[in-house]
Amino acid sequence: MMDITHFYIEKGQGDPLILLHGNGEDHTYFDHQIEVFAQHYHVYALDTRGHGQTPRGTRPFTIRQFADDLLAFMDARHIERAHLLGFSDGGNIAIIFALRYPERVDRLILDGANLDTAGVKRRIQIPIEIGYRIARLFAKRSTSAQQHADLLGLMVNDPNIPVESLARIQAKTLVIAGTNDMIKGKHTRLIAANIPDAQLVIIQGNHFIANKQSEAFNHAVLHFLQA
Repeated sequence: MMDITHFYIEKGQGDPLILLHGNGEDHTYFDHQIEVFAQHYHVYALDTRGHGQTPRGTRPFTIRQFADDLLAFMDARHIERAHLLGFSDGGNIAIIFALRYPERVDRLILDGANLDTAGVKRRIQIPIEIGYRIARLFAKRSTSAQQHADLLGLMVNDPNIPVESLARIQAKTLVIAGTNDMIKGKHTRLIAANIPDAQLVIIQGNHFIANKQSEAFNHAVLHFLQA
């Protein structure tokens, strides 16, 4: 039995399309995608463990646990296969899920994902690591500090995906990122180059292109899904 029940919203009809938000966010990150994609697909936008309205539960707070949570979510709703669109940590969850449960993934869209901390620009990563160490000092005394440490820990200790494992991804894949993303451009290209036949799209903007450049982002995603 799962120790949590996901909060989620669903809209539309057709093939399932699951949206996975990033660290510290919830399903509302995809406010500019849900209605648009629901015109073509059965969209599920969920809050991952310890995010939004989904409880933290007692299991480990890791990307791999989130991938297993997603499997339980799909099983509970009898979703045999789905397109996965993951942003940032959601993209990392999607990579792990596609490696662990390839038969459950139709098409894969990785937006601003990374394999390890080396993929993040240092000016972004260093403050995260400092913040994590500070939050851990106070975690035993404060619930909010513990929650903060949990979230930052995802960006310090995870996802640690070996680049050579990407060759095992069977799903047709789109790798997408911003021109000024917090993920290094060479790292995004490395991911795309190591997934068999992956497509790469770079959109003018930062890490949050789905939110800030939604028209271009939505066009690229729908073009990929419908090709």
